Amino acid sequence: MKPVEITNDIYWIGAVDFNKRNFHGYSRSPQGTTYNSYLICDEKNVIFDTVDEEYSGVMFCRLAKRLPVDKVDYIVINHTEKDHAGALSELVTHCKPEKIFTSNIGKKFLDAQFDTREWPIEIVSTGDSISIGKRTIQFLDTRMLHWPDSMVSYIPEEKLLISNDIFGQNLATSERFADQCDPSSVKKRTKEYFYNIILPFSTQVRKTLDNFKEIQLDIQIIAPDHGVIYRTAEDCDRVLNLYREMAEQKLKQRAVIVFETMWGSTKKMAYAIGSGFDEENVPYSIIDIQKNHHSDVMTALADASGIIIGSATHNNSYLPGIADLLHYMQGLRPKNLIGGGFGSYGWSGEAAKDIQAILSSIGVETPSEPLRGTFIPKHQLLRDCFNFGKTIAQALKNKGQY
Repeated sequence: MKPVEITNDIYWIGAVDFNKRNFHGYSRSPQGTTYNSYLICDEKNVIFDTVDEEYSGVMFCRLAKRLPVDKVDYIVINHTEKDHAGALSELVTHCKPEKIFTSNIGKKFLDAQFDTREWPIEIVSTGDSISIGKRTIQFLDTRMLHWPDSMVSYIPEEKLLISNDIFGQNLATSERFADQCDPSSVKKRTKEYFYNIILPFSTQVRKTLDNFKEIQLDIQIIAPDHGVIYRTAEDCDRVLNLYREMAEQKLKQRAVIVFETMWGSTKKMAYAIGSGFDEENVPYSIIDIQKNHHSDVMTALADASGIIIGSATHNNSYLPGIADLLHYMQGLRPKNLIGGGFGSYGWSGEAAKDIQAILSSIGVETPSEPLRGTFIPKHQLLRDCFNFGKTIAQALKNKGQY
C-alpha cells in the first residue's frame, strides 16, 4: 500500500472501500467509495482529513511509505464527519502535532466526538492562511456544504483545492484520477452524490462558486474527500460547471415514473402513463420502488424534471416504499419539478391524493388532479392514464419554452 503522488511532494494516503453499498445509512453507493486523506511534505508536513476508522491501518501504512508518523507537524480537518475523522484520534496520539486547524464549528464537533483537552486546536476561517515553507494554505469557509463545520483548503502555489465533500463521488477504483476513468461513470457518480447529499444546499453551492470566481481562485487540481481526483484544468472546469448546472436545477425535458404495487394494477397504470409521455416524445424512466432504492430515484432526477409517483392504497394511504421515498424527497427539497400522484385501490383510495399533497407541499407543480382507479385497470382507466401522462409531458414542454 503505497501513497499516490498527485504533484511534487503532495500525496493521496487514503483508502478504497470497494464493497461499500450503504453510504451513511441513507444512500446507495453501487460502485463503493473512497476515504481520501492527503499529505503535503514541506518545511511543515501536513495531513488533510483522515479516513474511516475501519481503514486507519491503510492510511498509516501509506503514510509510513513516505514519512514517519512523528514527522507530521500539522493536521487540517476540513470536515469532522466520522468517515473523514475516523482515524484522527489515533493520528494525534502517534504524531503529537504542533497544531490542528479546523473551523469554529469544526472545533465544537471535535470536542463532542473526542477527548480534545490536550489537542492543539487552532480555529481558522475565510481569509486566514498559514505558511508551511514553499507553500501556503488558504482557508475558506463552506458552511453547510454539507455540514456546518465544512471548509476547504487552497494551496495557491499548486493551484490545488482540497475540497472536502464537494466535487466528490462514491466511486471505488484502483485509479486515483478522473482522467484515468470513464468520464461518463465519473459524471454519473458525481450527479448521484450531489442529488442525494448536496442538493438541499444548492444555494450555498452557487454562493461558493460565485465566491471562487470573485476571489479569482485559479483551480487546476481538485482533491475531494470521496472518489477520484481532478488533476487537469479541463477536468476541474468540467466538474465546476457541472456543479453550477446541478445547483441551478434548471428544467429538463425528461420524467421519472415511480410506483409501488400490491397486485400489479398500479404497475399497469404506470406503464400507461408512460405511453402518454411517448405520445409527446418526452423521454422517461419507470422505477419499481420495491426493486430499487430511494436514492436511485433522486439520481434519476438529476436528469429529469418530471416526477410522477403511484401507489396502491394500503391502510388508507400509500405503501411503505412510497412513504420512504416521499419522506426522503422532503428532506432533499428538489426544485423546478412537475408531476402528480396516481394509484389503484379497492375501496377507499387515498394514496393518489396523499401522494399529490406531499408533492405539492415540496413545490412540485401538478397540472392534473390525482389519478386513481379501482382494482384492475380497464380500457377507460388506461386511457385516463395515457392522458394523465400526456398532460404532464405537455406541461414540461410548455414550461421549457420560457
